[in-house]
Amino acid sequence: MAIRAPRIIKKSSTSLEVPKGHFAVYVGEKQKKRFVIPLSYLSQPSFQDLLSQAEEEFGFDHPMGGVTIPCPEDIFIAITSQLRI
Repeated sequence: MAIRAPRIIKKSSTSLEVPKGHFAVYVGEKQKKRFVIPLSYLSQPSFQDLLSQAEEEFGFDHPMGGVTIPCPEDIFIAITSQLRI
């Protein structure tokens, strides 16, 4: 039996649906893109570092209405693609 790692589900910014067990984050420096990611990422140290950056920059007042990660999209994808859950 193969074990599948959770993956990022990238959706358009117009879709507000989030599957059970996932949450939405907004990523980017100027233009924000919406990603839907597994809740299991929350326990990963590298993802927690991203959340700490978001807290430092935005506190708990996120302008997009969800968690905003202040890093370039390509770096976010590189970090999350290395997560083993």
